[in-house]
Amino acid sequence: MREVFFLSDFGLADPYAAVVKAVMRRTAPGVVAHDLAHNLPPGDLNRASYILYESVPYLPQQSVVLAVVDPGAGSSHPAVLVLGERLCYVAPDNGLLTLAFLQDPPQKAYLLENPAYHRPNKSATFRGRDLFGPVAAHLAAGVEPHHLGPGLSVQHLVRLPIHLKTGTHGEIFTFDRYGNAITTLLATSDQIRGTTARIRYHKIPVASHYAEVPVGAALAYVGSAGLLEVAVHLGSAQDQLGLKPGDRVELL
Repeated sequence: MREVFFLSDFGLADPYAAVVKAVMRRTAPGVVAHDLAHNLPPGDLNRASYILYESVPYLPQQSVVLAVVDPGAGSSHPAVLVLGERLCYVAPDNGLLTLAFLQDPPQKAYLLENPAYHRPNKSATFRGRDLFGPVAAHLAAGVEPHHLGPGLSVQHLVRLPIHLKTGTHGEIFTFDRYGNAITTLLATSDQIRGTTARIRYHKIPVASHYAEVPVGAALAYVGSAGLLEVAVHLGSAQDQLGLKPGDRVELL
């Protein structure tokens, strides 16, 4: 039995995430489902993609990633299974797997069109319970991917316009729950030592950790995922500096 790692924007104030896990266990008794995250902002595909970018390198080989962040509740994006080099992904084809593909390049993809592996009488607005969850459970129990639906070229999978790169110019593309700004700049601490980050009218010193600046001061540093981040020591860079997704970042 493969393990399942579950990401959604369902939150924990409602029963949606627990219901999906219950359906998985009824579909494949004994399946083990772990929570990656559920409290991200509703419909935030950039944040969902970043969570996967952080997580994918550490998940066990051949695990099933169930990712249900589905703005519009499936009105325009098909449900897909994507087989990467290490993991398999059950998700809407709306771009949320964009950064996971950088860590685990897609090899094959399938449209999840075989109703034999869905719950009967599917809801139009809860595909997590009625389609994605059951399919993830069937995969965990050993169902072969080609039984789930027809093949799809991996080149046709939707990608978000997030482009991670090295260099001196990038942009903010999301924030974590602490209000730290996550940028598109790939870097190491040695590469950026002695530089300053400029975002609009803010000039922010580069540091290696929070204690290098006073409480309430801003700093830029290389985060645990290898991307340049901007934070405020014991504060929120998003709120205190007024930062937004799309703000340009320059290293000086």
